[in-house]
Amino acid sequence: MSTSVVLPALGESVTEGTVTRWLKKVGDSVQADEGLLEISTDKVDTEIPSPVSGVIEEILVDEDETVEIGAVLAKIGDGSSAPAEEPAAEEPAAEESAADEPAADEPAQQEAPAASASAAPAASGDAKDVVLPELGESVTEGTVTRWLKQVGDDVAVDEPLLEISTDKVDTEIPSPIAGTLTEILVQEDETVEVGAVLARVGSGAPAAPAEPAPAAPAEEKAPEPEAPKAEEPKAEEPTPAPAEAPKAEEPKPAATQAAEAAPVEDGVTYVTPLVRKLAQQHNVDLSTITGSGVGGRIRKEDVLKAAEAPKAEAAPAAATAAPAPAAVEVSPLRGTTQPMSRLRKVLASRAVESMQQTAQLTTVVEVDVTKLANYRDAVKASFLEKTGDKLSFLPFFALAAAEALKTFPVINSTVDGDKIVYPASENLSIAVDTERGLLTPVLRDAGDKNIAQIAHEIADLADRTRNNKLKPDELAGGTFTLTNTGSRGALFDTPVVFLPQSAILGTGVVVKRPGVVSVDGKDAISVRSYVYLALSYDHRVVDGADAARFLSAMKARLEAAQFEGQLGA
Repeated sequence: MSTSVVLPALGESVTEGTVTRWLKKVGDSVQADEGLLEISTDKVDTEIPSPVSGVIEEILVDEDETVEIGAVLAKIGDGSSAPAEEPAAEEPAAEESAADEPAADEPAQQEAPAASASAAPAASGDAKDVVLPELGESVTEGTVTRWLKQVGDDVAVDEPLLEISTDKVDTEIPSPIAGTLTEILVQEDETVEVGAVLARVGSGAPAAPAEPAPAAPAEEKAPEPEAPKAEEPKAEEPTPAPAEAPKAEEPKPAATQAAEAAPVEDGVTYVTPLVRKLAQQHNVDLSTITGSGVGGRIRKEDVLKAAEAPKAEAAPAAATAAPAPAAVEVSPLRGTTQPMSRLRKVLASRAVESMQQTAQLTTVVEVDVTKLANYRDAVKASFLEKTGDKLSFLPFFALAAAEALKTFPVINSTVDGDKIVYPASENLSIAVDTERGLLTPVLRDAGDKNIAQIAHEIADLADRTRNNKLKPDELAGGTFTLTNTGSRGALFDTPVVFLPQSAILGTGVVVKRPGVVSVDGKDAISVRSYVYLALSYDHRVVDGADAARFLSAMKARLEAAQFEGQLGA
């Protein structure tokens, strides 16, 4: 049989090559992977190796001729037919000897299996090595990125077996013969040098003719089956010979290889490995594409266009089939004009009055509350069980603020004409968002209460504020305001100070993000919990340094997270 030598894929966008020099001529013997010819492309100059060992029977492309990828360059025979003719001439003598000397049957029977065994690989091709060919100038190695076939799979001549990646090209390695992939020697992601054996492919049916051969010696004319193979006139003498000859020839015809190779392209014009890979990635059936290249060749652009077509068609359907977003809640106030409520008028008047009569600015600090978050997570379940109240961050912020107000009472002060009044208690106004507007019920004597008491009173005040059940005096007497804007997801804001108070603290949302910490004296990155504390204050009585000292005291208290003795639950 003969094997076609084709021009393999030589890199992305390379579609043709020019034969610059033949290294062998017709009649020369070659070894598998021995260089046959030199090819030049617009990107690389390289040698094309022989896919099999044998004899060059035909050269189909002359030097300086340019052909496309996949074109047949030459044909190589296995060289078994020529040597077989010489022994064939001597076989009649062997037959006469066998007829005259019946005692010689036993040696003849022993020689027949050996002859059959040696002939089988030559006739069937047996297993062929698939090696990593040269893939360009200076390319010395390649990495197996993906096996396209598995052991036991049938392959046709030039059908891609695997994908190889190098520092210059990504390409596919084809099978040198039709048959079965019998062994994979290099695994995916493994890097090997050019010339390394990647796999072995059996020619399809080497075992079938080999097994009946040993049975032949059972016949008295056992030596005669070899004769018909080399000398057809003797074919009518032995009866087993016609049966064995077709078996030995089954894998040999080139037409069979062509028939096996045809399904690889599904009946379409030859496509490059790059185009075939692209079609596989986009689930495009090449048989449905009309190529726009020369001779109807399918190009990369054709595959991409075919891949986009279903998406464009499916886009309108997908848009209608996609789940509808949640309906936008439209307020009944949209498009209307409403008079201000009494509460809104009071808030508006006080806000403007405060901004006109005071000099306000805001100072912000960042607090690492990782320890506090861990402590809260550890006790919140038992806290809820014992007190019936949920444990949020706000009670900790309130207690830390009340303690800092004791140390820095100017933040808790009020202005009375040209005098500064320092209250004897820390009464925290807690901002509560209601349907009617912002209200600030007062948590009295916060500096003298524990976490459980603060948590319970804040929850009670908020509930009664939203249900309009507060008593008038519960909204009066606050000395410092705490607004938890983080409950709505805000990082921080610049809250407005309401007279007669001198300051208001805004607490942002607690967020997790990477932070730098010290581990054994060295800096390290760790997931931390952070919160921003924003203090707005009346600069008439509170200086920036006062604000910084107050916030620093809160920061140290919260980062230490030592609230065990004040949990109260």
